[in-house]
Amino acid sequence: MPPTATRTSWDERLHRAAELAEKYPFAVEVLSFYREIAGFQRTFEDYLDSCDYGAVDLASRLPEKLDTFVVLPKLQPFLHLVQKAAPKQLSDSAIELERYGPERWSALLSESWCHREMAVPVPAEQFVIRAFLQPVAEYLAGRADFESGPNYSQAMCPFCGRKPVLGVLRPEGEGAKRSLICSLCSTEWQFRRILCPGCGETEVDKLPVFTADDFEHVRAECCTSCMRFIKTVDLTKQGRANPIVDELASLPLTLWARQKGYMKLESNLFGL
Repeated sequence: MPPTATRTSWDERLHRAAELAEKYPFAVEVLSFYREIAGFQRTFEDYLDSCDYGAVDLASRLPEKLDTFVVLPKLQPFLHLVQKAAPKQLSDSAIELERYGPERWSALLSESWCHREMAVPVPAEQFVIRAFLQPVAEYLAGRADFESGPNYSQAMCPFCGRKPVLGVLRPEGEGAKRSLICSLCSTEWQFRRILCPGCGETEVDKLPVFTADDFEHVRAECCTSCMRFIKTVDLTKQGRANPIVDELASLPLTLWARQKGYMKLESNLFGL
């Protein structure tokens, strides 16, 4: 079984986004836009599957080169979606990106694919490129063979080498085991409970945990040594939660942690 077996489907994410939008009025705009993006990502992954993308080279790591010949035809339809559904800043950025043309598109996608950090300088453009590349990376991760079990203990994704965007607590025996989820390919791998993924701090007193009344199953796991934090979705408290979607919806907890001086280890899709 692939190591990403716990990765949730696009349909599960779409359903949870609709559910949370009804429950939390302050998250309606973010979740409604996310549903538009995730809907495209689902069809994009179906397209990759129909092309049997990456079948020749199912390596244990993310391929160094992106096959832009296959993915590029889908970029313009995605830009049109963003222009139509996104807030003005993102919409304007998508319009500007469309003016670049295929040659520049290919360069931007390739640069962002092979770098550990996004090579695109404009935040709005970072969103477009990251949202477009996510289903490609997820598709390849779901078909690859790589080590992500108990023997892997690093804080970076074992498949693509990116930082984790959030954590998950899953039931195990009478307690819970902790995992991290990659910010690009959504690979999930086990990680020690009492350990900062940002700096490696292990002293309990320096690793405070905070929750908010509206999201008791979402924790802000902070570190006073590096002043970073990562949000973790506790499935022992809310089994219906979808880690990726619930992290997006729990924006007030992110804002609270920032006000306290903590910086997020890695921003989510919307840069939050």
